[in-house]
Amino acid sequence: MLFNTYEPWKFAFSRQCNSIEDVEENSWGIIGVPFDSTTSYHSGTRLGPIVVREASYGLEVFNVEFNNNINNNFYDFGDSNVIPGNCEETINIVKSNVLELMDYKIKPILIGGEHSITLGAIEALKRQYDDLTIVHLDAHRDLADELIGERYSHGTVMRRIHELGVSEIIQIGIRSASIDEENFIKGSNIQTFKSREVENNMNNLISYLSQIKTPIYLTIDMDVLDPSFAPNVGNPTPMGITIKDIQDILESLVAKDIVGFDVVETATDKLGDITAISAAKIIYDFLTLCE
Repeated sequence: MLFNTYEPWKFAFSRQCNSIEDVEENSWGIIGVPFDSTTSYHSGTRLGPIVVREASYGLEVFNVEFNNNINNNFYDFGDSNVIPGNCEETINIVKSNVLELMDYKIKPILIGGEHSITLGAIEALKRQYDDLTIVHLDAHRDLADELIGERYSHGTVMRRIHELGVSEIIQIGIRSASIDEENFIKGSNIQTFKSREVENNMNNLISYLSQIKTPIYLTIDMDVLDPSFAPNVGNPTPMGITIKDIQDILESLVAKDIVGFDVVETATDKLGDITAISAAKIIYDFLTLCE
């Protein structure tokens, strides 16, 4: 049937279900989190879930680059409630949503929204996985203890995650940080592959990722990409990595135990925006590879 097939409030190719009880175990569950209350430069990430989903309808069911259909069992459960202006409480809501998915053995995919939302997902997953490794693609470290006096923020999210006692944080694509953040990582369980290292020695990064033995949470801030691929993000930063680099990273991780995933910081209200298209493509590639 050719009618009623376009549902831009759901990610393309997501499966239908009457209730969460009908969802197969070990499926992926998409939740949008339209939140951007701590944005410090370019606002608009609250609209990310809408435009990323809409952009997904420009993709084909057959992924030519990976020679495979997108056959994954995944469902789009719509958007989380958020509380504008209250980052900590919004994080708690995201945590509750992810815990509910986990009750049904559904793995979370978050579409942001600003990067602070990642904390809620990881707080939930830490209840089940003590030895969680965070693979963090970002232009920025996000390791500030406070940002403009706030402990809960897009710029402090990885500091709060580090305090949860995760096994390791692997930061990829970094090219902007404060001296305090650089000092903080010394002697810590944080491994860094800066943007230029990704460009010049991808094999070294892939080799390192191949040795991960623990469950993985993968978080991708769209500003990890060079602004030529993703100009409309919260904090665009030149000299970023490419979508091909992200594809190589995804291919190296798909055989691992990935228990959660997010793509955050798409900041635009324009349908067909290149940043939204790039974000949709990353999610699409992930779902194609993670069968």
